[in-house]
This record gives sequence, structure tokens and C-alpha cells, in this order.
Amino acid sequence: MKSERPLPEIFTRVLWQKEEALIARYHTIREYILKTYPGVNELLYHTHALTSVFTVSEKMSDGFCLIPIYTAHLNLGFQRGVLLNDSLQLLEGTGKLMRHIPIKNLDDFHKEAVYHLIDEAYQLAIEDAGASSALNGKTISKIKSI
Repeated sequence: MKSERPLPEIFTRVLWQKEEALIARYHTIREYILKTYPGVNELLYHTHALTSVFTVSEKMSDGFCLIPIYTAHLNLGFQRGVLLNDSLQLLEGTGKLMRHIPIKNLDDFHKEAVYHLIDEAYQLAIEDAGASSALNGKTISKIKSI
């Protein structure tokens, strides 16, 4: 899938080692977020998971959602998931704030309720970031080496 915002080579090297179905799900979710919120910044990490964090500044703490890609699965995560109106109880997790939706196939993502959760998380991040919000549509790799 060709993106309007390309990924750095250091990220794609690890991404292309994943299963084809995971890569396709990742790109679908990423493209939805970037097209719906074109000014957001994307921070890229490679720790226990290969991760895109979508943020309203250049700080991870101002993030609203993320896509961690593990060995055999990926999630759509929300840094402040416990604060979201999840009437369909799609969100999972036991952390103090973080919640996620396991994306086993694209049907898990393509739901109005999921889109509403993303939008609510985005609005909350904008409100919380206030003056520090710096939407400039950058993809920033935080990966030092592989």
C-alpha cells in the first residue's frame, strides 16, 4: 500500500519481516488515521513491539492512539482508553489508563464504534495538550538502530 506519508527505511526493514496479513492491517489502520487527522505527528518505536504512536505534538505523552505490531498480532491502542466512552465494550486491558482493541482481521477495525473511539481520543488529546499542541504532520523515527 502506497502512503502519502512514507515510513523510514529503518522501520520498514522490521515491518517487512512480519506476516503479510499483519502488514496489511497495519497499513489500513495507519492510512485511516493519517487521512482522517492529516496534521497529527507519528512517532515510530521498536521496543517489545514495532509501534506507530499518533500524537498531537512531538511528545508521546500527547498521543491519542497507537498501533503496536507484535510477532503474530497487532492492536489499536489508546493511551487514555479508560476515559473513552466505550459503550460496546470493545476496549480490553487492565492498565491504569491504557486500553486496546485486538485487531485480528479488518472487520475488527472497520466499525463505526472504533472510528468514534479514535475521534474521541483525538479530541481528548487536543484538549489535554492545549498550548503544547504542535500539529505539523511529521513522521519521526525514535528508532536508534536495529
